[in-house]
Amino acid sequence: MTRPAVWLDGVTVEARGRAILRDVSFSAEAGERVALIGPNGAGKSTLLRVVAGILRPNAGRVELGGEPVAALDRTAIARRLAVVPQQTALPFSMRVEEVVALGRLPHEDALRGARPVDRAAVAEAIDRVGLGHLLGRDARELSLGERQLVLLALAVAQESPVLLLDEPTVHLDLRHQVEAMELMRDLNERDGTTLVAVLHDLALASHFFPRLVLLDHGRLVAEGTPAQVLTDERIREVFGVEPALVRLAAAE
Repeated sequence: MTRPAVWLDGVTVEARGRAILRDVSFSAEAGERVALIGPNGAGKSTLLRVVAGILRPNAGRVELGGEPVAALDRTAIARRLAVVPQQTALPFSMRVEEVVALGRLPHEDALRGARPVDRAAVAEAIDRVGLGHLLGRDARELSLGERQLVLLALAVAQESPVLLLDEPTVHLDLRHQVEAMELMRDLNERDGTTLVAVLHDLALASHFFPRLVLLDHGRLVAEGTPAQVLTDERIREVFGVEPALVRLAAAE
């Protein structure tokens, strides 16, 4: 029996005496595309950190491809999944291509360094994300949107079977938002990459992701197709807005 690419069972995370995730059970099958949605503070980013092994839950079990995350070291996790955070600060000057090349570290030989296959993966990722015009630039001097695309290219170069994305379009203009989402869909449909993305934009989530998982106050309250999850009642109850406003945004 094939295990899900990502599996959480009864996960609870507490901080300062407050439950951030409450008994959450969730899975993503290999090759699936799932968007995590919900208001601020719902626990979406925390769930990603738990899956990535960055945060250990107070209770529950987390697996990647049938292996407990708690039993994997950082290199083993990096070979199984890549993460695109909302933003990350670079501690020192690095050219764009050097940042993207960091995605190959889990695969490189510790003694021999980058191989031709690693350099090819970096070049392909840069081309696929459309960063050719930024080559040679100091990544710290780029706009927030450009840096977000560089981080996406790093994750593409990593070639891990699972890709976690935390608000991947947050700093992008409309055109680049759509291009980034189309790239994610291509990674999923052409390469078979399992995608789990945190998104605030319900229109983008509904258009590009066949399955939505709705979190509220640390609990999983609904999952299914966009039509099943984003009912009028849930939009009012969870997001506190009239459904017509959400649908107008989606139409635009």
